[in-house]
Amino acid sequence: MTKELYDVTIIGSGPAGLTAAIYTSRAKLSTLVIGGAAWGGQLMLTSEVENFPGFPNGILGPELMTNMRTQAERFDAKIIFEDVTTVDFSSRPFRISVGYRVFEAKAKAVIVATGASAKWLGLPSETRLRGRGVSACATCDAPFFRDKKAVVVGGGDTAMDEALALSKYVQEVTVIHRRDQLRASKILQDRAFANKKVNFVWNSVVVDILGKDRVEGVRLKNLQSGEESVLATDAVFVAIGHKPNTDIFKDQIALDEKGYIIAHDETKTNVEGVFVAGDNQDKRYRQAITAAGAGCKAALDAEKYLQEHPI
Repeated sequence: MTKELYDVTIIGSGPAGLTAAIYTSRAKLSTLVIGGAAWGGQLMLTSEVENFPGFPNGILGPELMTNMRTQAERFDAKIIFEDVTTVDFSSRPFRISVGYRVFEAKAKAVIVATGASAKWLGLPSETRLRGRGVSACATCDAPFFRDKKAVVVGGGDTAMDEALALSKYVQEVTVIHRRDQLRASKILQDRAFANKKVNFVWNSVVVDILGKDRVEGVRLKNLQSGEESVLATDAVFVAIGHKPNTDIFKDQIALDEKGYIIAHDETKTNVEGVFVAGDNQDKRYRQAITAAGAGCKAALDAEKYLQEHPI
């Protein structure tokens, strides 16, 4: 088994992980980024990004992540594109086992930046049209559908937040919910019901998303009658929640009831020397820029920790 010792090992290669790598490697800390087989985070599934500072004309999500990767590598961060299989945070140096190469990294400090994944409907058409009208982030993509029609799938707080955000841009929002009442908090329900642009289709699910190159509509099934119908729309926003990518950390660091990493003092976990950044602990904002900012904080905190706790 190959074993290497790094000052900092970063697990994850989205905006949080790569920003952290830029800071730690630029500070002359030996840095390993274990980026995952599907590297780059959720921005790799995003088309144009218009709200990341510094790009007045927007930038494609994959291009933005490639730029971050190149910048981290410029300062000699080592990046490998495999998945972490197990971690051992019981003592320093921490040990991280990686995928098929039977590689174990040892780290004086660890930054966990594994992010979160949107929950999807699981339809082949949903996968095919992702980034072509199918999205899981109204804050990111609503401006692309100005004066058009949009569908939101879900009935919780996330769905109402998405519907209300969309209503500022689109002509009409239709919320599709599998039950006959919402699960969202009362205040969000009241706002949605009071919004003249927001309509509701109850007791229904999306069984297919229609369109060849772009979303053109959805096929709905009424769960009470079994009847199917087609609703024309230009966009489908899936808002059935997010799942933090933290399963491998269950017995290693403290998680809350939903699996998000519990942070204190901004970036610190309950294990000294293990830091967290990004959507695996951020339930609220889930933006590339906030993840990048969290990566910066975690890197600075890790640098200070290593100064105070050398091995």
